[in-house]
Amino acid sequence: MTGSYRRIGALGAATVAAVAFASAAPVAAAPAVDGFEFTLYSKEVPADESGDETGRAPEVGDSFAFADVLSRTKGGESVGRDGVTCTVVRAGNPADLLCVGTFVLNGGPGGQLTGQNLTSFDPSNEAPAAFDIAVTGGTGDFKDARGYIRSTPDGDYAKLEFHITR
Repeated sequence: MTGSYRRIGALGAATVAAVAFASAAPVAAAPAVDGFEFTLYSKEVPADESGDETGRAPEVGDSFAFADVLSRTKGGESVGRDGVTCTVVRAGNPADLLCVGTFVLNGGPGGQLTGQNLTSFDPSNEAPAAFDIAVTGGTGDFKDARGYIRSTPDGDYAKLEFHITR
């Protein structure tokens, strides 16, 4: 997989995102009508680069995983982490990645959120577009959660805007 393919998947997935928030610090959340709205920033954690970086085009079935550190502000104190898995489901230009993950929040609100999305991307384009992640469920304060997470590239970060209803 190429570096840009991995980066697009990562941004696509904050996508989804599989996330575990490990901080005791609460996440600031504005109450929405029977739900929550808040913003976090994710930054990919360097991983063992033992994956396929040969520059070959992605093929259907190729998959990868990555993790991010999550904070309330860019470069701010960590409020958690995420982990995401993505699989190529359509090769070519554009290509499609199916990404799945879980967000775990400690503090107010607290619990887990799960999400997924299908992200299309042009492997030759280094500037990925914003996309939405469908929230598919949750636990704790997010029991019966629905809604979406808007992921927008922001330099070395992804801005994640959570719009959660119950």
